[in-house]
Amino acid sequence: MIEPHAPAPPGAPASWTGPARLPVRPGTGRFLVLVCVFVCAACGLVYELELVAFASYLIGDSVTQASVVLSVMVFAMGIGSLGAKRLRWHAAVGFGAIETVLALVGGCSAMALYAVFAWTGGWGGLWAEGPRCLLVAFSLAIGLLIGAEVPLLMELIQRIRHQDAGGAVADLFAADYVGALVGGLAFPFLLLPFLGQLTGALLTGTVNVVAGGALVLGLFRRDLTCRARWTLLLGGLVVLGVLGSAAALADDFERAARHAVYGKDVRVAEQTDVQEVVLSGGTDGTPLDLFLDGRLRVGGRDERRYHEALVHPALSGGAHARVLILGGGDGLAAREVLRRPGVRRLDIVELDSGLLRLARHDPGLAAANAHAYDDRRVHTTTADALGWLRQARGRSYDVVIADLPDPCITASTKLYSQEFYGLARRVLAPGGRLVVHAGSVATRPRVFWTVAATLRAAGFAASPYRVLGHDSGFPAGPDRSAGTSGPPHDWGFLLAEPGATAPSLRLGPWHPRSLTQAGLTADARAAQRTRVGGLPASTLVHPRY
Repeated sequence: MIEPHAPAPPGAPASWTGPARLPVRPGTGRFLVLVCVFVCAACGLVYELELVAFASYLIGDSVTQASVVLSVMVFAMGIGSLGAKRLRWHAAVGFGAIETVLALVGGCSAMALYAVFAWTGGWGGLWAEGPRCLLVAFSLAIGLLIGAEVPLLMELIQRIRHQDAGGAVADLFAADYVGALVGGLAFPFLLLPFLGQLTGALLTGTVNVVAGGALVLGLFRRDLTCRARWTLLLGGLVVLGVLGSAAALADDFERAARHAVYGKDVRVAEQTDVQEVVLSGGTDGTPLDLFLDGRLRVGGRDERRYHEALVHPALSGGAHARVLILGGGDGLAAREVLRRPGVRRLDIVELDSGLLRLARHDPGLAAANAHAYDDRRVHTTTADALGWLRQARGRSYDVVIADLPDPCITASTKLYSQEFYGLARRVLAPGGRLVVHAGSVATRPRVFWTVAATLRAAGFAASPYRVLGHDSGFPAGPDRSAGTSGPPHDWGFLLAEPGATAPSLRLGPWHPRSLTQAGLTADARAAQRTRVGGLPASTLVHPRY
């Protein structure tokens, strides 16, 4: 609570609690302060959301990263508010200095995080924790600075026209909360899609330093000494120069960082409405790698092993005239389905329209999927798989293929829930089969068998199996932390049918290039040896992954 008549500190000017000497009328000055509160609140929330988004993209596990950012930042805001009490008798110059530092730290935070992730994250050891440590440091610093804003703004607005503390707090926080609303909406709908993470953060910092500098140097300049005015002006110009230079170099910086992360063969890097899509190689005989939000989704050296193991055991178990693929927008699972005789219709439900477009038109990805989207039997729908299944009454498929991201990725847990599998069961024809990619058996057996328990709770009986792949040296799952290579990479699958009898794993007369009946049987036995019993099912309200 502001105490406008507290005793002056030793050595302070005698008029420090007196009315501010404004170049405008008090009503106009008060309005300008509230406008600055609005702008600063919007910028502060953009910094917060930018840290959460970047941490989720680079590190993974969005729930944990959001919790860390928000809790550290709110704690730091409280400490910053307490620390600002010492600046009350220098409120104008203190606020100007804080906004200048906040603009520099917040505006450059995204670029600094990306630089540490790109150039030091692959060194392993303690360096692998660099992005996490920097995330906490930025959350703490930005929280301290944001927390110091409100007490100083309260002091400034009271110096313009003294009013009861309750009314001043109400006005100040109304502007603050409305600004937070605008910043919260601007980040996902304007800054992120049109400017991207780096330029969006730099622009926010620019707005922040201009708003703070204009308020202090324009409205409260008569309360500042000549030295303070010049110091704030030069500091603001330096910060604007740094932010402007960084914005001019943002594209080159992003390109260099992307090469440091993905290698020199990056051909396509696109931020769609859903995720970041990066394509590496795929031309001139080089293997195609597909990265979604920084995770290796398709490795050109052994993607055929994954997709053949996902598709062919399910199609060999009976009728397969009508097939549904949930996910799989890259078209590689569709390629395997279309190789089988007897397929009359293939429906693909993919959330990311940008990935579908690349799968149709990118020369490397289209060649890898054998131009599957040119086949008249293929019908695509851009929709969330769970929402689409809820509306898919009356559909009937012989095979449903869940070619979805890893279950440990927070956004994907609903696609491995009991409710999701219950909806998938409704669209299966009698004797129909569901096949699910359930993550790695070797490195995360508990997750794999939780998927099996969830299928069982939804009324399915499942046969587990796995196939081995190469160790790519790049995280394929949800864990983005770099480090030394672990055990040989594998993919785990569950082939399921409604009822109490698990389907048999067989290939029949069909002979995929990388999969044999003997190998499939051995892989099924290997998966069984990792069984973890007594696991509860995962649901929408209680995810277990």
